[in-house]
Parts: sequence; structure tokens; C-alpha cells
Amino acid sequence: MSFVTVPENSHFPLQNLPYGVFSTQKNETPRIGVAIGDQILSLTEVAHLFDGPNLASSQHVFAEKTLNSFMALGKAAWKEARCTIQSLLSTDNPVLRDDMELRKRAIVAQSDASMHLPVAIGDYTDFYSSIHHATNVGTMFRGKDNALMPNWKHIPVGYHGRASSVVISGTPITRPCGQTKPAEDKPPVFGPCKLMDFELEMGFFVGKGNKLGDRIDITNAQDHIFGMVLVNDWSARDIQKWEYVPLGPFLGKNFGTSISPWVVTMEALSPFIVPNTTQDVQVLPYLKHDDQFNFDINLSVAIQGEGMNEPATVCTSNFKNMYWTMKQQLAHHTVNGCNSQTGDLYASGTISGEDGTSYGSMLELCWKGTKEVNLGSGNVRKFLKDGDNVVLSGYCQGDGYRVGFSTCEGTIKPAVI
Repeated sequence: MSFVTVPENSHFPLQNLPYGVFSTQKNETPRIGVAIGDQILSLTEVAHLFDGPNLASSQHVFAEKTLNSFMALGKAAWKEARCTIQSLLSTDNPVLRDDMELRKRAIVAQSDASMHLPVAIGDYTDFYSSIHHATNVGTMFRGKDNALMPNWKHIPVGYHGRASSVVISGTPITRPCGQTKPAEDKPPVFGPCKLMDFELEMGFFVGKGNKLGDRIDITNAQDHIFGMVLVNDWSARDIQKWEYVPLGPFLGKNFGTSISPWVVTMEALSPFIVPNTTQDVQVLPYLKHDDQFNFDINLSVAIQGEGMNEPATVCTSNFKNMYWTMKQQLAHHTVNGCNSQTGDLYASGTISGEDGTSYGSMLELCWKGTKEVNLGSGNVRKFLKDGDNVVLSGYCQGDGYRVGFSTCEGTIKPAVI
């Protein structure tokens, strides 16, 4: 138990302790904190209390404006930091509990804080690792008998995204403009995207990377994964359709990707490990691992349009629907000697389940525009409208507690023409 009150069903009990970067009106300098209940523990203020063997000489990492330096220390330092923070916040440790002056400086209400990108993201890769999503999209465009491309069950398919347009939850997303080809017998036209979509995803941050020419082995790939966030990989479907042949996504994706502000560590998620999805095609040895590295994370998406009193849930899914694991994604990404660096973001791809209530994109929910999605009170959608606020949420349910990610939100602004 923590001496900081944790409300019932809070995403941030003592079992979680996710990392983020925040500022306040009184102190506008971004700094590292840990969420506990509806409060934030500023690690900058308590850095001197990290006196274990892996952190005593590295206390400066908690005074920086991003998590990168801390993440680069590796797994032993991450575990030590977690133990120290849990001890400092526990009811039976007087060091912080009884030092009222330190508590006043170190503990900040989340309602008084503004959140920033927690990590300086050097590179961003987005995968395509949900078999239900890949099957749905393939069925729409190629037919049920040719839904999956021949390589899909042999490699974790991905594309290189745009790190500079990854933004923190709450940042508005401007409807993109670009080329589309609405009629096959006419030339392309330029204008605002008409088929604006969300994609329900999760992502992980690389903690410790690998040198150029080396690779991260599947057997210890987990030691390079620091933690996870919610990801909305916004998509302009009409722009994407025209541009994606032959090299894949470009302007239809790179205008904005939203992430949740709190990075939930793999240590906090470890109680929620579940069996990996059965892969019915024999993968090559560099992708094979017998240890479980799939996670039971409840996910949902809600949309609140202009004039709606409350958001309407349009999708409920689960991360355990992933076909490829994060270990396989990281091992494949580096098997050719590609250097993955501290702070790199790897996203899952859209996470869809087996039935229509668990489809993680409007493209699937409206089945390529052939049906409407009911938001209630006469509000319907096929794709997103200007003013729509899209809210992704995710949590793991423990015995009497939740380990959650809070939300990842973004509102669609009109295109700039």
C-alpha cells in the first residue's frame, strides 16, 4: 500500500508506477515523474534517494527532460529504480512519508500538470502484426481466399514511420491534404482527406539498443524493451490507397501519430503475461522463442463528436490478439544489423479481434464504407469528421487493482487548404 491515496479503479496503483515527463505553471521545466493515484512523484526532487549499486552514480538521469538517459542504463537499473520508488511510496517507509517539506516539493497533482513526450524518439517503426486486422483488410481489397500476403506469417511486416510527427495525447490532429484518385478513369486530384481514420495500437520503447552491424537476439530481446504506451496511428485512407504501391505508406500516415503520456514498464506488466498466439507456420530460428511474451491488456476506442454529450465506445479489443510478439518484432528489425537506439518507438499495427465489436479502425468497423457506425442519438460515422475527439484507453485487470495506461486522445482539426 502507498501512503498516497489511490482512488478505486485508478490506473496508477503502487503496482504500476509508470514514467512520464511533466511540467506545471509554477515550474515550466519538463521533468521526469512517476504516476501514483491522481498524483505525480517528481523524480527530480528525490533523485538523491536512489543510492543502490546501479543508480548511485547515475542520479543525474532523473534531472533530465526525457527518459532516454535512464532507459539507456539497462534492465538492472530499471528494476532497482522500481524497487526504490515502491519503497519510497510505501506506507511503512518514513523517508518521504514523514518529510513534509520534501513531500510538498516532490508530489504534484496530475490535474496541475501538463504532460510532454516522455522520450526523445529518434526512429519510429509501425508493424502490421494483428492477424485479424490483416485478414480483414486483405479480404476487403483482395478477397477472402487471398487475404494474407504470402510473407505475412513468415515475417513481422512493418514500415518506417515519421518520428517527428509523433505527438503527446491531447495534441490536435490537422486533417491532412494530399493526392487521391476518386475515379479510376480520371487523373488524381489534390485536396483534404475524406476518409480519415484512427488505428488502435500499442507501442514499445527500446531501452538499450544495439550497435550498427550487430543484432538483438530473440533469446534476450525482452531485456531491450523498456515499456509500453497506447498509440493512435492516424490514417488518411484515400491518400494511402493512391500512394501505397509500390513502396507502402507515406503521406497517408506521416501527418500525426498520438501516444499516451505514461510509459508502463514491462516489470509492471509481467503479472499479465499470457500464452503467445499459436503460429501455424514454422518460423525461421531467429524468430522462434518458447517463453511467453504476450499480454492481457484490455483496449477500447471511443469517439465524441461535436454536439455529443459523451463519448461513444466503438471498439473493445485486447493486445493478446497480436500474432507477432514484441520480441519477434525487435529481433526481426535488427537481424540485418540495423541499429536500434534508446528511445526508438515500435508500434504494433492495428489491434483487431475476431468479431465486429473488436475491430480497431473505422476502415473495418464501416467495412470500407459499406455500413455506418452508430454513435447514438442519431450520430453515425463511416470515417471521422472534423471536431471528432478519439479516445483510446487500456488497462490490465489484477486482483483488486488495475495497471493502466490512462488515455490517448486527439481531436480532428479542419484541413489547412
